[in-house]
Amino acid sequence: MEIIPEGKHFRLVQESELPEILEYLERYKPESLKFHQTIKTYLNDRVWDFYFYVSKDWPEKPIILHFPGCTLTPNNNIYQSFGIFCPSTQIECVDLMRTEDVLIDWQKPLYLNFTHIAIMNRLDDFYSTFGVMERLEGDIYVCDKLNTDLELEELSDDAEMRPLTADDVKGIHDLYPASEIERIEVFEILVQVLPGLGIFRKDTNELAAWMVHSYYGAMFSMQTRPEYRRKGYGIRLARSLTKLVIERGYSPFVVIRPQNDASRNLYTKLGFKKAYETCRVKMTPGLKEEDHGEEQPSNHQAKTNGVAKGEGPTTKADDDTEANKENQPVDEGIEDMLAEKCDIGKEEMSTAHAKAAMDEGIEEDK
Repeated sequence: MEIIPEGKHFRLVQESELPEILEYLERYKPESLKFHQTIKTYLNDRVWDFYFYVSKDWPEKPIILHFPGCTLTPNNNIYQSFGIFCPSTQIECVDLMRTEDVLIDWQKPLYLNFTHIAIMNRLDDFYSTFGVMERLEGDIYVCDKLNTDLELEELSDDAEMRPLTADDVKGIHDLYPASEIERIEVFEILVQVLPGLGIFRKDTNELAAWMVHSYYGAMFSMQTRPEYRRKGYGIRLARSLTKLVIERGYSPFVVIRPQNDASRNLYTKLGFKKAYETCRVKMTPGLKEEDHGEEQPSNHQAKTNGVAKGEGPTTKADDDTEANKENQPVDEGIEDMLAEKCDIGKEEMSTAHAKAAMDEGIEEDK
């Protein structure tokens, strides 16, 4: 489709400008991390043609938009799926979105990729007057220093870990929970230009588990076939890939759903720490909350400022819960809800969610 050179308040960024924007975003880390790493990955290891827009008053009004274009959206309209970054200290810049009617058609369904929760709250203040924002919350966990002292059991003699190749793409895509909407071409490029690891059966060469560095800078999707869980594959993949990502000059991060204790437990063992709260949103115009039919987050849940809270003292209840963590599914927290990014049919949606429910339990091991 035709790429729009400028909106009402935003203009298309030229590639020559991106290094300077990257340097500017550096000062706002960790809350700018996702955008920072997305641009860095784009400049170093281009996976897809991304489109970035900054305010026409950049950097005095430091708000930037990202339209990835590599995830299927309604009518293949890249302007219906996007992400936003704005420093929380200048959150009022988000208000430019209220009257941005060139790039964004607020009367169509929109899909906002994982974005700082303070930005989502600001958008909700005006969007709630004519539509509903369905939220999927996630916490950004960042690894500044990998825990190299963690001892893991050796792989069994019938398994081996090795880099992913183009020959593995079909197996990767088949295991991906939202394969119905994520282009297989993305995975074909990912395994060629970004680090990716898989664990395979030696006798059959079957792919048992995999994990790759994503086009937006995160540790993207760790998937394990159900019959190979509880073998230590997940944490081995996560540790090895984290090391590779750091060596390439990136900041490893993951998005973990707040209720996923097992995933949080795994990554904190490796040295990941919570940086801020985020959420992705499906925006449906003309829909009232009572029509939505689902319980909306309370103000306490949704209207937070996204600042990471320190861990409180351990209680006996915490100890009792800890014992059950191994029985909870572990997942990276993003890809199991990607099917909501486009208006696929009910049958396809059911298939995507059923597959996600099966595959999102990464490895259920410690």
